[in-house]
Amino acid sequence: ELMFSNDGFIIDAYALIYRAYYAFIRAPRINSKGLNTSAVFGFVNTVVDALSKEKPTHVCVAFDPSGHTFRHDMFPEYKANRDAQPEDITSNVPLIKDFLRAMNIAMVECLGFEADDVAGSVATQFAPQVDRVILFTPDKDYAQLVTDKIHQMRPGNGASAGEYWDIAGVNEHFSISDPKQVIDILGLWGDSADNIPGCPGVGEKRAKELLAEFGSIDGIYENIDRLKGKLKENLEKNCEQVRLSKVLATIVTDCPLGISLSDIEFQQPDTAALTKLFTELEFRNVLPRIERIFMGEQPAPVQLSLFGDAPA
Repeated sequence: ELMFSNDGFIIDAYALIYRAYYAFIRAPRINSKGLNTSAVFGFVNTVVDALSKEKPTHVCVAFDPSGHTFRHDMFPEYKANRDAQPEDITSNVPLIKDFLRAMNIAMVECLGFEADDVAGSVATQFAPQVDRVILFTPDKDYAQLVTDKIHQMRPGNGASAGEYWDIAGVNEHFSISDPKQVIDILGLWGDSADNIPGCPGVGEKRAKELLAEFGSIDGIYENIDRLKGKLKENLEKNCEQVRLSKVLATIVTDCPLGISLSDIEFQQPDTAALTKLFTELEFRNVLPRIERIFMGEQPAPVQLSLFGDAPA
């Protein structure tokens, strides 16, 4: 039997999909049917690598539902700066979902909430029932969720290994004393990726200095008279915007998920479905790896021969 650790592993779908697509942007992977498979190829390999390293007992993938979320209702300009999704990503998403279904990995979404709210809710609700929960995403916002039992794993890229953030890792990266202060940092500094405005004139460095001194956004406004000049003026003038930014940057941890821990238990992959999908996509080397990692050491030569590869 393969040894798996009693961990939950939560994957941020679109963060990894976009990352995979852009990793191949200079040399996209196009199969013989003319389909750009960059996003699905990168996603599949990143997920297989991470799962083989961590071997969690429970896995799910958090997706954004289509349509507006509660943040758009609070702030109509939320994410308004984003370009339309590239067509080559849109065409790959159904294939990625086919891959996840064939792997028997649960997909979780929640109407009106974003993937990070879904991930934050799964992590928070199930953390007491497992040894630890790993949030697998490059997105720095997730650092606010880190506790003694919830950690963040940020995938590396070609040049750098990934990072693993526990409480000490988050505190060191953001120069803070508690991961929850990440929300205050994002409230002050803003988040250009999500079009969260923050306070004009306050960047990452200044946000960290203010938090080191005052501990939180509330602490800053309680002591606003200790500040002076342009900084004080900007903070006073943008008080409402800063407080709204903090709310927008706060990940919800109590979404109505409607699932239990057993729903995200990692099952054995469905080899037939994977064979069909990978044959269609022309991925030749992925299935033998999946069989080796998740199904013990007996790769089936019959299936390998469909790829025109000699059995490893």
